[in-house]
Amino acid sequence: MTRRSGGLTVAQLDALCGRWPGVTRDVKWGSNLVFSVGGKMFVITHEDGSEGGRLSFKVPDDRFLELTDQPGVIPAPYLARARWVSITEPSRFTTVELHALLRDAYATVRSKLSKKLQAELGPLPARKDRS
Repeated sequence: MTRRSGGLTVAQLDALCGRWPGVTRDVKWGSNLVFSVGGKMFVITHEDGSEGGRLSFKVPDDRFLELTDQPGVIPAPYLARARWVSITEPSRFTTVELHALLRDAYATVRSKLSKKLQAELGPLPARKDRS
């Protein structure tokens, strides 16, 4: 089996996020594939994989500056005020690193939902820090 050096394809992103409790996906603003939980967005990418597979997602407030100080990561256009980042060079990150960041985005957005809805969704998906 060949291991990818990094990044995520749209199919990999769909396979990962699509199995988490309460996640929906739709296309907004023309060609942006948006994953949401409880009607709140947590990750956006181009559905055709353009722009090198750029990913934009919500981050915890305390990680925003840390992440945007890294090469290949910028404040997300239009969403930076809400503490979103955009990974402009996903290949700089391993698939495992991206999985962890996206799981954290999901958990961050999910934590803002009502306690009732959070309970209905069940436990958070396990975080896989190592492959």
